[in-house]
Amino acid sequence: MRHFSLPSIGGLNENSLPKNIIHSFEKINAEIYEDSAKAAEEVAGIVANAIKSLNENEPQRLFRLCISTGRTPAPLFKSLVKRCKGGELSFSKVELFSIDEYYPVVENAKQSRNNRLHEEFINLVDIQKQNVHVPDGSVPQNQVSEYCLEFEKMAKDMDLVVIGIGADGQIGFNETGSTPQTHTRVVPLSYSSRKRQAKNFNGDILATPQAAITMGISTVLSASKIILMAWGEEKAEAVKTIVEGKMTSSYPATFLQMHEDVTMFVDENAGSLLTRITSPWEVGPCNWTPKLIRTAVVWLCQKVGKPILKLSYNDYLENSLGELIELYGPYSKINIDVFNDLQHTISGWPGGKPNSYDKFRPVPSIPMTKTVLIFSPHPDDDVISMGGTLIRLVSQGHNVHVAYETSGDLAVHDDVVLQHMDAANQIGFGDRIEQVKKLIATKVPGDPEPRELLALKAGIRRSEARGAVRSFGLNPDTNVHFLNLPFYESGGVAKFPATQVDIDIVKDLILSVHPDQIYMAGDLADPHGTHRVCTETALEALMQLKEEGGNEWLRDTMVWLYRGAWMEWELGKVDMAVPLSPSEVVEKRHAIFRHLSQKDIVPFPGEDPREFWQRAEERTQNTAKLYDQLGMAEYQAIEVFVRLY
Repeated sequence: MRHFSLPSIGGLNENSLPKNIIHSFEKINAEIYEDSAKAAEEVAGIVANAIKSLNENEPQRLFRLCISTGRTPAPLFKSLVKRCKGGELSFSKVELFSIDEYYPVVENAKQSRNNRLHEEFINLVDIQKQNVHVPDGSVPQNQVSEYCLEFEKMAKDMDLVVIGIGADGQIGFNETGSTPQTHTRVVPLSYSSRKRQAKNFNGDILATPQAAITMGISTVLSASKIILMAWGEEKAEAVKTIVEGKMTSSYPATFLQMHEDVTMFVDENAGSLLTRITSPWEVGPCNWTPKLIRTAVVWLCQKVGKPILKLSYNDYLENSLGELIELYGPYSKINIDVFNDLQHTISGWPGGKPNSYDKFRPVPSIPMTKTVLIFSPHPDDDVISMGGTLIRLVSQGHNVHVAYETSGDLAVHDDVVLQHMDAANQIGFGDRIEQVKKLIATKVPGDPEPRELLALKAGIRRSEARGAVRSFGLNPDTNVHFLNLPFYESGGVAKFPATQVDIDIVKDLILSVHPDQIYMAGDLADPHGTHRVCTETALEALMQLKEEGGNEWLRDTMVWLYRGAWMEWELGKVDMAVPLSPSEVVEKRHAIFRHLSQKDIVPFPGEDPREFWQRAEERTQNTAKLYDQLGMAEYQAIEVFVRLY
């Protein structure tokens, strides 16, 4: 399946610059790659070359390598295993250390870091088992301090450390408050840490260990070379802080700035907040596009606190935008051009305004009635992310279809199932409460949930989605589609890989609906990756349909990307902004409220404790305020979209 990348808006002209200029804002050099697979392949090459070099030059000793577990190193393990099985690399002379483990945890427990590391890497390469050192989470409490001291002695002065970072700048279980002097030790896990780790225990925080054994920051700093890795938008803030920020115990990985040989490898999403990406004109010459010019002007407005039309010549010169004036000035022309450009993104007619001159409108007026297909990764992303626009499309008479790509069953708490069973009993549809209680009691932490229980949870989410669209007049029997893509149905947080089966389901729907417009999630910060998989599946389906021929009509189909409850589009990238009135904001809120199972006790809500409707309203109201501050009309809220093609 092809990798999904956002449309380029230009940026730093890196080909014309020496490396030290490109990294001029970085205290740890960051290497940015298109996706995690390409970045991991590069890291694997570095690991392989380092092992080979030592084996050739010092064959009498073992290469000492430290790695971490989790989702981040998964593509690295895949590349290293492939090289080993292909005969390009041997781990027979490698001494391997893992950075952390839950404590206490039963030896070989499914959720243990040790078990995962063996399944994903150790058992698949030719490493000698006596050369593998993973913190032992089963050591008795009265022996664990001495055990950590011995592990520390073994782990000091490694040749290479290759580890992922957490969303809050963690390395291993060195979390907020850790210092550069820390050694291998047992650390208590905070509530927020256990909440994050609970995803490995079927969302059950009570089953999640309260402590962990971790190498310290000083242990990592003693290594000859350090490589850090981070993938996805959810890591972008941490990457920026670690690479460009000050050293602070609030982001423990920032202390690695003290090391002489440390590099951060990121994909384009994790690196999206670095200065050379967000304001490349501060670094060097740029490849200017209309959207990059708009991005620069919006950035300048925010920096000097002025609307677009009040920006002055000195504002540009004093903030590294002299090149922009030289190429596209005078400054007054840039101001007017960007003001008009941004104003033209605003449209109260997301399906096109009938009988209007549409040269400067985001959507053409013809055909007057459009068929619209909205892909929603979970059964509530449609109303959370673009509920106002969805309501507007329906009210303006367009033929709107919503496709819920996954069942969303895992995000329903067991208590919600019992409440629905009780409601059914109270209104006379039978008593199955005890039966469901017994089903819930069979759950084993780390194992997939029982299929019968998941079916009940999926039904609850379907009924909520139907109720939400019914609330604003969309027929759930004819215009709502539950795709139940198989990749999601693993019964656990870790999903199956998407396959052609998933793609074919989407292809069939597109062919049956024949849409003029398609909306899909461009929000890649989803903590569990479902949004990315759903979007890449839908885009692959579109690509295959175009390549198969006979679907020439797809060339005129507009594809719009919305973002969800975690992040919003930067105004420099926006192609359409749909303003919402106060009453439409309330109507959207009421549609979100129909998703009762997602209120208050959602098992996997991410780090933001607010309910989805609160996040969505703040996000769209902030966007409206930003348009207002730039000199546009003042609206209650605005939903924004990027056009993919």
